[in-house]
Amino acid sequence: MNCPKCTASMEIITYGGIDVDRCTACGGIWFDSREKESLKAMEGSQQIDTGDPTVGRKNNEIRKVPCPRCTTPMVRMVDPQQAHIWYETCSVCGGVYFDAGEFRDYKEHTLGDFVRSLFVRPRS
Repeated sequence: MNCPKCTASMEIITYGGIDVDRCTACGGIWFDSREKESLKAMEGSQQIDTGDPTVGRKNNEIRKVPCPRCTTPMVRMVDPQQAHIWYETCSVCGGVYFDAGEFRDYKEHTLGDFVRSLFVRPRS
Protein backbone atom coordinates (compact mmCIF):
# COMPACT_ATOMS: atom_id res chain seq x y z
CA MET A 1 0.00 0.00 0.00
CA ASN A 2 1.16 3.56 -0.70
CA CYS A 3 0.61 6.66 1.41
CA PRO A 4 -2.40 8.70 0.25
CA LYS A 5 -0.53 11.97 0.96
CA CYS A 6 3.07 11.49 -0.27
CA THR A 7 2.72 8.16 -2.20
CA ALA A 8 5.68 6.54 -0.39
CA SER A 9 5.34 2.93 0.69
CA MET A 10 3.59 2.07 3.94
CA GLU A 11 4.93 -0.46 6.46
CA ILE A 12 2.83 -2.60 8.77
CA ILE A 13 3.19 -1.73 12.46
CA THR A 14 1.62 -3.96 15.11
CA TYR A 15 0.55 -2.78 18.54
CA GLY A 16 -1.59 -4.83 20.92
CA GLY A 17 -2.37 -7.32 18.18
CA ILE A 18 -3.67 -4.61 15.80
CA ASP A 19 -1.90 -4.00 12.50
CA VAL A 20 -1.85 -0.45 11.09
CA ASP A 21 0.04 0.97 8.13
CA ARG A 22 2.56 3.77 8.66
CA CYS A 23 4.19 5.77 5.88
CA THR A 24 7.94 5.21 5.63
CA ALA A 25 8.48 8.81 4.47
CA CYS A 26 6.00 11.24 6.07
CA GLY A 27 4.94 9.13 9.07
CA GLY A 28 1.19 9.28 8.40
CA ILE A 29 -0.88 6.35 9.70
CA TRP A 30 -3.67 4.38 8.02
CA PHE A 31 -6.20 2.67 10.28
CA ASP A 32 -8.67 0.15 8.89
CA SER A 33 -12.25 0.48 10.13
CA ARG A 34 -12.50 0.85 13.95
CA GLU A 35 -8.76 0.40 14.58
CA LYS A 36 -8.21 4.00 15.71
CA GLU A 37 -10.85 3.62 18.44
CA SER A 38 -9.38 0.31 19.61
CA LEU A 39 -5.86 1.75 19.73
CA LYS A 40 -6.99 4.96 21.40
CA ALA A 41 -8.21 2.85 24.32
CA MET A 42 -4.85 1.02 24.65
CA GLU A 43 -2.26 2.38 27.04
CA GLY A 44 0.95 3.39 25.28
CA SER A 45 -0.37 3.04 21.73
CA GLN A 46 0.67 6.61 20.90
CA GLN A 47 4.17 5.20 20.36
CA ILE A 48 3.09 4.03 16.89
CA ASP A 49 2.95 7.70 15.83
CA THR A 50 6.64 8.39 15.30
CA GLY A 51 6.28 11.01 12.56
CA ASP A 52 7.23 14.67 12.77
CA PRO A 53 4.15 16.82 13.61
CA THR A 54 5.59 19.66 11.50
CA VAL A 55 5.46 17.42 8.43
CA GLY A 56 1.97 16.31 9.50
CA ARG A 57 0.71 19.90 9.69
CA LYS A 58 2.09 20.59 6.21
CA ASN A 59 0.51 17.41 4.78
CA ASN A 60 -2.78 18.26 6.49
CA GLU A 61 -3.19 21.04 3.90
CA ILE A 62 -3.47 18.46 1.08
CA ARG A 63 -7.19 18.49 0.27
CA LYS A 64 -7.76 15.77 -2.36
CA VAL A 65 -6.79 12.45 -0.83
CA PRO A 66 -7.58 9.03 -2.36
CA CYS A 67 -8.22 6.06 -0.10
CA PRO A 68 -5.10 3.84 -0.18
CA ARG A 69 -7.33 0.72 -0.07
CA CYS A 70 -10.03 1.46 -2.68
CA THR A 71 -9.01 4.83 -4.26
CA THR A 72 -12.33 6.47 -3.30
CA PRO A 73 -11.84 10.20 -2.57
CA MET A 74 -11.67 10.51 1.20
CA VAL A 75 -13.66 12.99 3.27
CA ARG A 76 -12.00 15.41 5.69
CA MET A 77 -13.35 15.00 9.21
CA VAL A 78 -12.94 17.00 12.41
CA ASP A 79 -12.76 15.26 15.77
CA PRO A 80 -15.79 16.57 17.72
CA GLN A 81 -13.89 16.54 21.02
CA GLN A 82 -10.72 18.12 19.60
CA ALA A 83 -11.71 20.46 16.78
CA HIS A 84 -8.08 21.21 15.89
CA ILE A 85 -7.60 17.60 14.68
CA TRP A 86 -8.47 17.02 11.02
CA TYR A 87 -8.22 13.56 9.54
CA GLU A 88 -9.42 11.82 6.39
CA THR A 89 -11.87 8.92 6.25
CA CYS A 90 -13.12 6.67 3.47
CA SER A 91 -16.90 6.47 3.15
CA VAL A 92 -16.63 3.09 1.39
CA CYS A 93 -14.22 0.99 3.48
CA GLY A 94 -14.35 3.01 6.73
CA GLY A 95 -10.59 3.47 6.92
CA VAL A 96 -9.03 6.56 8.51
CA TYR A 97 -5.77 8.41 7.77
CA PHE A 98 -4.00 10.57 10.35
CA ASP A 99 -1.07 12.77 9.41
CA ALA A 100 2.12 12.51 11.47
CA GLY A 101 1.52 13.62 15.06
CA GLU A 102 -2.28 13.54 14.86
CA PHE A 103 -2.76 10.15 16.53
CA ARG A 104 -0.58 11.21 19.49
CA ASP A 105 -2.69 14.36 19.78
CA TYR A 106 -5.92 12.34 19.39
CA LYS A 107 -4.84 10.09 22.28
CA GLU A 108 -4.03 13.03 24.58
CA HIS A 109 -7.47 14.55 25.09
CA THR A 110 -6.80 17.20 27.74
CA LEU A 111 -8.99 19.45 29.86
CA GLY A 112 -7.95 22.29 27.54
CA ASP A 113 -9.30 20.32 24.57
CA PHE A 114 -12.60 19.85 26.38
CA VAL A 115 -12.95 23.55 27.20
CA ARG A 116 -11.88 24.54 23.66
CA SER A 117 -14.54 22.18 22.21
CA LEU A 118 -17.21 24.11 24.11
CA PHE A 119 -16.28 27.43 22.51
CA VAL A 120 -14.56 26.71 19.20
CA ARG A 121 -16.48 25.66 16.13
CA PRO A 122 -14.83 23.12 13.81
CA ARG A 123 -13.07 24.54 10.74
CA SER A 124 -14.69 23.81 7.40
